[in-house]
Amino acid sequence: MIQIGTPDGGKRKTEDGTVQIRPMCPADIPAVAELDRQIFSEPWSEQGFEEALLGQQNLFLVAEPEDDVIAGYIGLYGSYDEGDITNVAVAEAFRGNGIGTLLVKSMKEMAVRRGIRRIYLEVRDSNETARRVYKKAGFSVCGRRKKFYRQPEEDAVLMCLRLDGEY
Repeated sequence: MIQIGTPDGGKRKTEDGTVQIRPMCPADIPAVAELDRQIFSEPWSEQGFEEALLGQQNLFLVAEPEDDVIAGYIGLYGSYDEGDITNVAVAEAFRGNGIGTLLVKSMKEMAVRRGIRRIYLEVRDSNETARRVYKKAGFSVCGRRKKFYRQPEEDAVLMCLRLDGEY
């Protein structure tokens, strides 16, 4: 069972212990970039993360089950009252413990506090696990992007979440 605390550094329980969800800082970039290289076929560079952290409306969070261990991260580009989730990544050794769900829930909480009313994301059509996490968090399918991904080429499912209660 996941126990939700505050998204700005509070401790949160997962099935295997306590995980801190906190804003990503520049010191996290090497570990996050390495995690990205392990997971994604087209990973971000360290410079890409550095530039993303400079955006005032952007929000990047990390999951830290132990001091100095990054188990996962989530990124959101903000623009006025909308946000676009860039990536959600959880290290292989930490999968299945609710960390991805925790990151998405924490991002939703922070987005509401920042006045974001809608969040969008793309997910590989074949990534059923991620799609279940997003659906559980309240996202719904709102489109498709043909041949969006490369290496391997694949369609993206566009998912949306309205945080303003309007439909």
